[in-house]
Amino acid sequence: MSKRKYFDTSRSVRLSTYRDQHFKGSQNEQEKRLLSSSTLYVGNLAFYTREEQIHELFSRAGDVKRIVMGLDKIKRTPCGFCFVEFYTRSDAENAMRYVNGTRLDDRVIRTDWDVGFQEGRQYGRGKSGGQVRDEYRVDYDPGRGGYGKIIMQKMGQDDRMFTDPSVPVAPAATAASTAVAPSAAAPAAATTAAP
Repeated sequence: MSKRKYFDTSRSVRLSTYRDQHFKGSQNEQEKRLLSSSTLYVGNLAFYTREEQIHELFSRAGDVKRIVMGLDKIKRTPCGFCFVEFYTRSDAENAMRYVNGTRLDDRVIRTDWDVGFQEGRQYGRGKSGGQVRDEYRVDYDPGRGGYGKIIMQKMGQDDRMFTDPSVPVAPAATAASTAVAPSAAAPAAATTAAP
């Protein structure tokens, strides 16, 4: 039995107003490709969200062809986005209708149409290697590396350290001096471990 029979396809799936400023082509060409694409951009992922989790969630909408995880262009670590390519446009539309705005790793994810993945687009475009939006974030977001990169630089903190915002860290602090106590880390690790 086809997955499509379970979905209400009468709900409209519109294009957002966002357009990729790095698209090589005219605005009309970009619009045309978006209207026929079966690829979605997925944003607001936690840095620790795994490809398998994304596949499990999005495959509920249809058959997933591939997932390309977004990476920090310097560190080559996940940086909070990915591309999900479906075999058909209708499966991608189902994902836009029913997966957009759902929670994954305690984060509300957002989906948008994409013209199709091309090599090189998996890397963050921010100056520090990740996404531009993460450089300017002023709130503390543990799922996305803490404070934004620019804020951390102003605070004199190394952006490679995980720091607790309630504990002041001296600019010259080492990773060992900011480590989380084993008793505090154990419950968190236990809740994320697979059975």
